[in-house]
Amino acid sequence: MLMVSPATIRNWVHNGWLQGESTAGGHRRFQRRQVESFARGRKIAIQPSDSGSLRILVVDDDTQFARFMVELVQESTASVDVRAATNGFEAGTLIREFEPHVVLLDLLMPRLNGLDVCRRLKSDPVTRTVRVIGVTGTVDPGNYADFLRAGAELCLSKPIDTRVLLDALGLPYESVDLVLESN
Repeated sequence: MLMVSPATIRNWVHNGWLQGESTAGGHRRFQRRQVESFARGRKIAIQPSDSGSLRILVVDDDTQFARFMVELVQESTASVDVRAATNGFEAGTLIREFEPHVVLLDLLMPRLNGLDVCRRLKSDPVTRTVRVIGVTGTVDPGNYADFLRAGAELCLSKPIDTRVLLDALGLPYESVDLVLESN
């Protein structure tokens, strides 16, 4: 419903932001009205269960890396629709047309960088609930912090740990075991 990974849900419960019940086996159960209230309070869009495919937009100026990301996500499951953009301006157009649930967004791109794209997404009432996962080849804690302040829920470094990425997307990774290094 919330299009987040199980780890994110665990963090929300641990921080006391989302209330649920634990089963005898240690699993958590949530009442629909509590989840809806939580989502409204944080301006998170609830995805209906019959919404069809998860839509993911990959935005990276490295076309080879973007192609890899598209293939990785497509191979993990049949219930996903993935598109790619190679710059921030193309991303803006695709976001309006494609209406992705999640944007995998590169930090460093020419002209319109990932931080600017993220800020625009999160400041627009139409797109503010789109999940943003930042991706960067520049390992710098300041970059991660900037992405999170701009509204990204997570920032991953290249080379991408595919298991972490697929887990964050809530996708299976049993059949995928790859790590891609950036140039």
